[in-house]
Amino acid sequence: MSAPAAHPLAAFDIGPDGTARPVDEPWPAATPGPGAAWRWLHFALSDPALADWTEAHLPAVAAAAMVQTETRPRCTPLEGGLIVNLRGVNLNPGAEPEDMVSLRLWIGAGLVVSVRRSKVFALDDLRRAAETGSAPPSPGAFLAEIAEGLTDRLEAVSVELEDLTDALEEAILEREEEDEAIGLAPLRRRAIRLRRHAGPQREALGRLSDNPNGLIDAEARILLGESANRAARTVEELDAVTARLIALHDHLEGRRGMLMARNGYVLSVVAAIFLPLGFLTGLFGVNVAGMPGTANPWAFALLSAANVVLALGLLALFRLLRWL
Repeated sequence: MSAPAAHPLAAFDIGPDGTARPVDEPWPAATPGPGAAWRWLHFALSDPALADWTEAHLPAVAAAAMVQTETRPRCTPLEGGLIVNLRGVNLNPGAEPEDMVSLRLWIGAGLVVSVRRSKVFALDDLRRAAETGSAPPSPGAFLAEIAEGLTDRLEAVSVELEDLTDALEEAILEREEEDEAIGLAPLRRRAIRLRRHAGPQREALGRLSDNPNGLIDAEARILLGESANRAARTVEELDAVTARLIALHDHLEGRRGMLMARNGYVLSVVAAIFLPLGFLTGLFGVNVAGMPGTANPWAFALLSAANVVLALGLLALFRLLRWL
């Protein structure tokens, strides 16, 4: 029984001048057609025939890497090619950008295989361009354009986070609008999740730009180096955003702690004033024989006046001692 045919989402033969023509093969070969410099095959991870196709056409390690359910950014040279995993911000409807999407790539001699679970917009741009007949002229240029597209979108999300952090700082530090602090935790969580993937992505792009593999030409390595530099700058911005959000959280906690301490201090002073007053009223409130003033109509007034004088005296004493 023959294996089921894999149906790529996109398949193109690309000439040395960057002209692209579609490949119409249900079980596409891993070699470019006549006159083509290289072939690009793009699959969905959910394709049930993908594992059979990769086992039939790719090295064993690369075949396993293409169908992994969980990945992290990496660049792994193998004999005859490169395994490259990259991440992009998730711009699909209903998704959060920090729930980043994974892109699995095999770069071989005359062949690029890409696999994704969810749509990767940077790769989709290249697919649309190839449908119009235009594509990068080499696998290295293709990889450089993907890295640039992924980095562009990651930078845009990082700048948005930075702008939101600026607005939050202004609201909390300058206008003291503590109600705005409700957005602090979600923003901090977004920055942490983006940083988690942006760091390995920076390292993977850096290794790609330094890789002497002949599959990536010198010009493509320069462009990959620029993407790696921008990714590094994005990581630094995300680190700075996280640090600023931690500082905002510490500021709010410190301000709330000071407010609670002041309120506790005021309550302690009030208790210190009313403690002797309560003692006097309790003492004169006992119902036993011999209590002075029971026959004097002015006794209650005198006791009240004595309490007021005592309270004022304690207040003056606390001020003298600078407790207030």
